[in-house]
Amino acid sequence: MNFRPVLALLVASAVAGAAGCTGAAPPVAAVEVTRGGCGTGWAVAHGGDQTIQIHNVGTVTMEVELVDPATHAVYAEIESLGPGTTRPMRLVLATGRYAFTCFPDGSDAETGPTMTVTDGPAQGAVAVPATSENDLAPAVKTYRAHVTAGLTALATEVGKLQAALRGSDRVRARAAWLEAQLAYGRLGAAYDTFGDFADAIDGLGVPGDPDFRGLRRIEWGLWHGEALPALRPLARRLGADVAGLRADFARERTDPNDLPLRAHEILENSLQFELTGDADQGSGDGLAIIAANLDGTRAVLAAIAPVVRPKYAGWAAMTAELDKMTTLVRAQHSARGWVAPAALKPLDRMRLAGTLGELLERLAPIAAIGEVRRTS
Repeated sequence: MNFRPVLALLVASAVAGAAGCTGAAPPVAAVEVTRGGCGTGWAVAHGGDQTIQIHNVGTVTMEVELVDPATHAVYAEIESLGPGTTRPMRLVLATGRYAFTCFPDGSDAETGPTMTVTDGPAQGAVAVPATSENDLAPAVKTYRAHVTAGLTALATEVGKLQAALRGSDRVRARAAWLEAQLAYGRLGAAYDTFGDFADAIDGLGVPGDPDFRGLRRIEWGLWHGEALPALRPLARRLGADVAGLRADFARERTDPNDLPLRAHEILENSLQFELTGDADQGSGDGLAIIAANLDGTRAVLAAIAPVVRPKYAGWAAMTAELDKMTTLVRAQHSARGWVAPAALKPLDRMRLAGTLGELLERLAPIAAIGEVRRTS
């Protein structure tokens, strides 16, 4: 998707209200952008629900933002608008002042003429101040410290799993496997930094595939009657991969954009793979892994909160939904263990899926709010 209102989810109700009062405005003539001419031909007749066609008449790809010209806070953006390409930008224009800023590849930013809307609704698209790499630097440092400690915990749990597999108690080995899997699940947003180690440690696959060798492969063996001695080489390889990851992570750079992006994606994966049971290799512990993923999400949010929370009016509602989801998930745990996703009561499944879906909606704007953008 190449266009997004920066806070589309936040202004959904405002869009509906404005459309109900003013009606949707018809599409306007294309606004032209190029090097040396950002926003040519834009003539705002009135505010309200607008669809603005942005046409790149230049010879290079560019990003185009609609901004508050006084602060350069961003209302909406189109990414990677190629030469000769036209794409729509839709948003609600409230009363106020607007301008287009263009970021041509290989050239400095250019801001076009300011347009004033005098007859729009009082509330419209929300302008979000740009986030810089320097803004997120403390968050990256905080989160890397969290991951470093988490990798130490993972190595400890993998050591316990290796010890359990040296014995003959399958129940003990299964419990040790789960603790190792949860330690990995709590790492959260750093998995893009993990490179090939991510698949080696937690990748899915088919038994017999030599690349399927990590935690999920051991899970398959533990719940499909594979002899414990046969799993010991896999556990040793897992320990070596975790050790390799710990050494490698210290040398790798974490992209600042990873944190606001993964705040949403961690739980998106939970919905896709754990609540559906698609990742389950026999343990039925998908809800336990979701609980660990919720912990990982909280760690990401705690790191980026100083930067994102002041810019996101929906932060409190998002955290309330996160708490609700955590309560619902943990209600599926008892002294007998975790309820398997496949064994959920229909009403419990509906509540979990609905709450997780709502939580994902509230987390989604964080990626746009916290994204590092060009400013020059």
